[in-house]
Amino acid sequence: MKRVDAMIPSVKRNAVVTAIMDTGVPGLTIAETRGRGSGKRPMVSAARASVRYIAEYNRTDLITIIIDESKVETVTNAIMNAAHSGKAGDGKIFVSSIEEMYDIATKSKGSL
Repeated sequence: MKRVDAMIPSVKRNAVVTAIMDTGVPGLTIAETRGRGSGKRPMVSAARASVRYIAEYNRTDLITIIIDESKVETVTNAIMNAAHSGKAGDGKIFVSSIEEMYDIATKSKGSL
């Protein structure tokens, strides 16, 4: 089994989730995060839009998926196609191995 973590701009969440689910993945987890990388930080309005400033961090989402190794290329391609704009700040994808998995409801060890 593999764990795929995709860090993407929050504005691309719906497109990326739809693309992932279209690959047949049974589920995923999303964490709303803030980050700072090479992407342009947005302008933010405060106090009835009378003051504008550059946000310290970008809004990003961390999408985590546990999948069979055979689906890694399909899922990563779907994420890249949905999130790609060709500009800095499109995000990153990390793939790592899962050694063991336990289902809390059934108290069983095994696969998806």
